[in-house]
Amino acid sequence: MTARPRRKGVPVWSGYPYPLGAAYDGEGTNFALFSEVAEHVGLVLVDDRGAHREVPLAEADGFVWHGYLPGIGPGQRYGYRVHGPWHPAAGHRCNPKKLLLDPYARAVDGQIDDHASLYERAAHGPDPADSAGHTMLGVVTDPAFDWGDDRPPRRSYAETVIYEAHVRGLTRTHPDVPPELRGTYAGLGHPAVIEHLTSLGVTAVELMPVHQFVHDGVLQGRGLANYWGYNTIGFFAPHNDYAAHGTRGQQVAEFKTMVKALHAAGLEVILDVVYNHTAEGNEKGPTLSFRGIDNASYYRLVDGDWAHYYDTTGTGNSLLMRHPYVLQLIMDSLRYWVTEMHVDGFRFDLAATLARQFHEVDRLSAFFDLIQQDPVISRVKLIAEPWDVGEGGYQVGNFPPLWSEWNGLYRDAVRDFWRGEDHTLGDFASRLTGSADLYAHNRRRPRASVNFVTAHDGFTLRDLVSYNDKHNEANGEGNRDGESDNRSWNCGVEGDTDDPAVLELRARQQRNFLATLMLSQGIPMLCHGDELGRTQGGNNNAYCQDDELSWVDWHLTEEQRELADFTRRVIGLRAAHPVLRRRRFFQGEASAPSGRRLPDLVWLRPDGRKMAEEDWQRPDAHSVTVFLNGDAIAEPDPKGRPVVDDSFLLLLNGFWEPVDFRLPGSAYGDRWTTLIDTAEPQGPPDEAEHKPGGHLRLESRSLVLLTRPPAAPRATRR
Repeated sequence: MTARPRRKGVPVWSGYPYPLGAAYDGEGTNFALFSEVAEHVGLVLVDDRGAHREVPLAEADGFVWHGYLPGIGPGQRYGYRVHGPWHPAAGHRCNPKKLLLDPYARAVDGQIDDHASLYERAAHGPDPADSAGHTMLGVVTDPAFDWGDDRPPRRSYAETVIYEAHVRGLTRTHPDVPPELRGTYAGLGHPAVIEHLTSLGVTAVELMPVHQFVHDGVLQGRGLANYWGYNTIGFFAPHNDYAAHGTRGQQVAEFKTMVKALHAAGLEVILDVVYNHTAEGNEKGPTLSFRGIDNASYYRLVDGDWAHYYDTTGTGNSLLMRHPYVLQLIMDSLRYWVTEMHVDGFRFDLAATLARQFHEVDRLSAFFDLIQQDPVISRVKLIAEPWDVGEGGYQVGNFPPLWSEWNGLYRDAVRDFWRGEDHTLGDFASRLTGSADLYAHNRRRPRASVNFVTAHDGFTLRDLVSYNDKHNEANGEGNRDGESDNRSWNCGVEGDTDDPAVLELRARQQRNFLATLMLSQGIPMLCHGDELGRTQGGNNNAYCQDDELSWVDWHLTEEQRELADFTRRVIGLRAAHPVLRRRRFFQGEASAPSGRRLPDLVWLRPDGRKMAEEDWQRPDAHSVTVFLNGDAIAEPDPKGRPVVDDSFLLLLNGFWEPVDFRLPGSAYGDRWTTLIDTAEPQGPPDEAEHKPGGHLRLESRSLVLLTRPPAAPRATRR
């Protein structure tokens, strides 16, 4: 490294163009920033009193401006001033008055305050107001951390049960977590929280956005916050509001400690990541980082109208996925979170946008090519939210083979079945058995489908069965926000009630959804607090509610404890039985080790006869029996040994009146025992056994699961 002239007492060496960001080596820090349009870049060092020192980065290789500063180490705050063209009509918005956040900052200190200086409001040129003191700063971090014997749990997809959680919301009121740790990474890694997760039987925690995000000015003006966090500005930095021990790099160590604790309990960590857009919004948004560094390289602009942004996310901008430095930013970020932060996978928000190299969604885009060949990222769990708001953006079933997808069609079909909609049974059957119609055509497996009934976006499970309409008044938008798709549940009244019949039906419907989710083929995802009957008072778009409305309330009633126990029971059944979590789709006829020859899957009418084509077409078909043949799983375990399991009869009554079911004949089994009856809150009695051809009455809108032992001894358990 060549020495450079000093400026205000700060020695600057030429340094290196890679890695981008601020890299501390024990003696000093290398700073590197990409900008294709910059004419001059100033590195601004900010001390503890807020005083600024600007150091020029005079070296530029491949559009990367860089310099090495000896003696600069962890805890140092910094930003950039980029001198270059301010010509919005040509797509350029450089303004050295804006103090800019490093896109590669490993930690961020502070939050924006929505000051006018963050925006460009001058009529004929860049706004002269200086944004220093009103924006966020990058922080130099120390990469050293004692991981001890930490190793990824590497759960197979077949045994994965995902728990979608919000760092703050899950732990904010937990009575066994010390008050100073509630709502933080340290709180999520606390033994009391981990014990709840492991006792449930979930295997992975999918964290809503933890990349550094921005609380935008519109929400701040209404006294609200960007609670969900889908407003990223720092793709390498753990969000600083979730740190209990400080924001000058301590958040990085705290996040790592949380991951280490979750791994020690056998739990994987999946991050919900938002690489499709940034918090800078459209041309009216704040200039915080990318816009002022190189607007035309980072963002998709409207062809021929470069002053405006091409938006397929509904948030004002979309990243330019065909630019090599944008692709490098995303891949560097993903590898950093796997190699340095030890996370186990990613859920990609609005992932269809990542496939848009031009206008159309292209499953062979450069982004997917990079993922496919990457030796680090291709080995972790990859989950797509397979849609965006652009034309042709709904892409369920169309992602590449490595990927799993949030299956929105599963959510819709299961909701429709249990609300008693006509013409739903066929679609429901496809979703229950893994959605082969969506995924088998390109040799994907049931693991491609991430099944869910509720998620962060929409009603909680309890509210889903308690409200016919959304109640988002607290969001300050006149209840116009959020989807209005719940329709009638025939629950009699909305919200709070003392009517025992209504309360019992609501509780049963929650059990129906939880049981269906865990007994479906594919990967189940449970939204945090649904196992506890969490309510948001009918708010189905609580993105801005950082308060008791969104937080999990850990002061539980007896009814809530019963629901949690039921959830543990059905997750435990799924874990214990390979036939409930197959690695391959059902095939039809299959030989069994016992010599019996029964299909691996049979659909039966309530009267015990096999379903015919006309039965599926009946608009009023709301009840069905499913036979799952444990003697004919027809797939070996990972070591090549045959798998034999119990067999099951799953009886489903989506009708609003009781229905009498007849069990199939002795060819299917000699004795059936009830494991689950959603009409029985305390569970079925131990002596609930049934003979072939016997009758069983199912209450309205209820589910019963029966089991029999295998016809031959179990060869192995997976």
